[in-house]
This record gives sequence, structure tokens and C-alpha cells, in this order.
Amino acid sequence: MSQFAANLKKLPGISHLAAINLLDADGNVLVVIENKAGSQGSLAVYNHLAQTFGAITPDAAKKGLELFAEHTEDARTNPGKHPNIDRLLALIEAKGTLRIKHVFAI
Repeated sequence: MSQFAANLKKLPGISHLAAINLLDADGNVLVVIENKAGSQGSLAVYNHLAQTFGAITPDAAKKGLELFAEHTEDARTNPGKHPNIDRLLALIEAKGTLRIKHVFAI
């Protein structure tokens, strides 16, 4: 099992979520991470960061990079391959913050 897969097992479940919206300072939706195949790992990480930090801050982003484990290095060497990791790297660089809005499953 990869380190990322092991990390996911320790995070809160996401079955109650349809998506997470990432918002800028003005409340505009920048990105939607949906609860669907291919993005569920990112949804779980971002959900955990939101629950732990209240927003995606630079400190939250650093924790997120740890959770993404081996995918973080792959993202650094292959920009664009992992956009949800690229976003965390950019937040750290810019010292930015994104707000989170949970979209609950019906």
C-alpha cells in the first residue's frame, strides 16, 4: 500500500459530501472538487484540512502536502499532473488562503 493510501485510511469519511468548493477572499468559487472517482482522495484531504484548520492556509497546505505523500514529489516534478497538489504549492508560495464551502450529498 502506498503512503498516500495509508494516509487516506486515517482521514474522516467523505460519503456525506457531494463536493467541496474552494473560495477566494471575495467568496467566488475558484474550484470544485467533486466526490467522484479520481478526485475522492483530494476531496478527503481538503475536507480534513478544512476541518482541522478552518480554511486552506499556508500551514494547512503544508499538512496537505504531507498527506499527499509520494504524489507531492510527482507533482513537483510534473507540474499540471496533480492540480490539487499544485494549488497547495501555489498557496504556500503566495502565502494565500482559500475558504471552503462543503456541498452535502442529498
